[in-house]
Amino acid sequence: MIRLTFRDGFYELRPSKIVALAKNYAEHAKEMESDVPEKPVFFLKPPSALIGPGDPIILPRVSKRVDHEVELAVIIGKKAKRVPAEKAMDYVMGYTIMLDITARDLQAEARRKGLPWTISKGFDTFAPVGPRVVDKRELKVEDLEIGLKVNGELRQLGRTSGMVFKVPELIEYISSVMTLEPGDIIATGTPAGVGPLRHGDHIEAWIEGIGKAEFDVLSEGSILC
Repeated sequence: MIRLTFRDGFYELRPSKIVALAKNYAEHAKEMESDVPEKPVFFLKPPSALIGPGDPIILPRVSKRVDHEVELAVIIGKKAKRVPAEKAMDYVMGYTIMLDITARDLQAEARRKGLPWTISKGFDTFAPVGPRVVDKRELKVEDLEIGLKVNGELRQLGRTSGMVFKVPELIEYISSVMTLEPGDIIATGTPAGVGPLRHGDHIEAWIEGIGKAEFDVLSEGSILC
């Protein structure tokens, strides 16, 4: 459970699942040497990957290349099953920032072998969120600046208008496959500029109207268990 500020109090994130979009920005699909999909492509991240502001991102020993991906996260407000796009926003509670941290080398290896790549997305701490939840009534997300810096260096910068599939389309498609429960998170994809993280890095991720989320990066070997 992660507590984020919301209005005049707190919102406790307790998703049953995190649904994350792949290649939902054309320039990111290009940098990954992939075509833009004809329909949404999504995968699941476990809720155990969630961390909040102040918690470090831990680089696992088994990976030699861990990348950052900044994303607009949609929080579902009520049970959604086979929801048409024109009614999709009725099922949204609010928005926050999420980083889809990815063990890129493990993902590439799995792809080469034709295997699932859940491991590359599912490590503990691989879904940082923050700094707050913004009520859907307070924010129009169709065209917001989204970006990320590592140690002050700009890595990612784009606008949510660059999404191939917009939020209503995503909810319609995902809810036609699986029921979305209250508190579930949809991570809507990342703009171009993804890159590697190292022990000691400091991340600043922002989305216009939501704020800035900051996280430190530590290697697993530096943590006393």
